[in-house]
Amino acid sequence: MTTTHTREPTSTLTSTVVLCLVSVYVVWGSTYLAIDYTLDTMPPLLMTGTRFLAGGIVLAVFLLARGHVLPTRRQWFHCAVVGGLMQGGCVGGIAIAERYISSGLASVGIATVPVWTVLMAGLATRRWPNRLEVYGIGLGLVGVVLLAVDGGLGGGTKGSVVIIVAAISWSLGSVLSQHLDLPKGPMAYAGEMLAGGTLVTLVGLLAGESLDRTPDAAALWAWGYLVVFGSLLAYSAYMYLLTAVRTSIATSYTLVTPAVAVLLGAWILSERVSVLTVLAVAAVLLAVRFIFVGRKLRDAHDKHEG
Repeated sequence: MTTTHTREPTSTLTSTVVLCLVSVYVVWGSTYLAIDYTLDTMPPLLMTGTRFLAGGIVLAVFLLARGHVLPTRRQWFHCAVVGGLMQGGCVGGIAIAERYISSGLASVGIATVPVWTVLMAGLATRRWPNRLEVYGIGLGLVGVVLLAVDGGLGGGTKGSVVIIVAAISWSLGSVLSQHLDLPKGPMAYAGEMLAGGTLVTLVGLLAGESLDRTPDAAALWAWGYLVVFGSLLAYSAYMYLLTAVRTSIATSYTLVTPAVAVLLGAWILSERVSVLTVLAVAAVLLAVRFIFVGRKLRDAHDKHEG
């Protein structure tokens, strides 16, 4: 997604910044739990597709009323590519994976996104990771192995594979979004939600999914929470953080949401928290920390050289 910065972001933690950080930490950490509630009576792909279609329509109407313009035909195509990967491949993948593994394990798998992003950015730009980033990649892969082992045999292994593919899909979409022609500002996300939501809904229908029974109250409340808080509120807070603070602070949610998801899953759903789960969380969080520090050092070096 493209973001126009009117000033150099700082590391100042104002009350607004803190509120936005807490919103992103808690809401994005709780979306794994909300997805779990929807899956009892809603099929994963149709749930995901309709969630983003609803959020995209609301956001697009709001932006059009404020004078924004719809994407061009070329931009719609690029929104479909990025939205298909991020909203469809990743978030749809999370919903599929949570049919086989716990919401906590799913969050650990998605926390490896910075690992795959560094690798893909290196392939795209030929700017290979520095030493700290390599350490982070190595630890991230250790976390992936622990995640797969903790998933066990059978369905758990399938869920672990799906969640890693989902993380890779989000990373690829993130990298491509920096090189494709997308609408400016929040209209990019509205376009991605609309295009991605349409694609994942069509895939769900082609896969034979259907709403053959009325979703129960818990599923409907969880679906509404995902639309309003997960797709609109938290993302708006995240977009603000990208313009107000340094990227390392804005993206610090990747260090927090796994812990939030694991704790909520254990508390509300009585999900198992094994030693391997704890080790996987520790490995992934340490990996992300190494990558953040390595990226900060590289950015400082590039600024000095420039």
